[in-house]
Amino acid sequence: MASRYPKFRNDRAVPEIRIGVREFNCIGVSPPHDHPHVYINMGDQDAIICPYCATRYRYDPRLAPFEADPQDSLFVDPDGV
Repeated sequence: MASRYPKFRNDRAVPEIRIGVREFNCIGVSPPHDHPHVYINMGDQDAIICPYCATRYRYDPRLAPFEADPQDSLFVDPDGV
């Protein structure tokens, strides 16, 4: 079953990823080198750091829920999980 939360990754080790949601999963980098897929809820914060990989995520209301900047930071699981 597919997650209702988008998954984001940081394959290019950028200092910050802008996203259009406040609830999401961080996977670190693409499989098979990913970390545990951790659920993150920003609450009312505009930015948060993943406790596993230290990627900074910043909420950007101009982006749709399944968009990111850089664009390749959105992870689309080929198995739909």
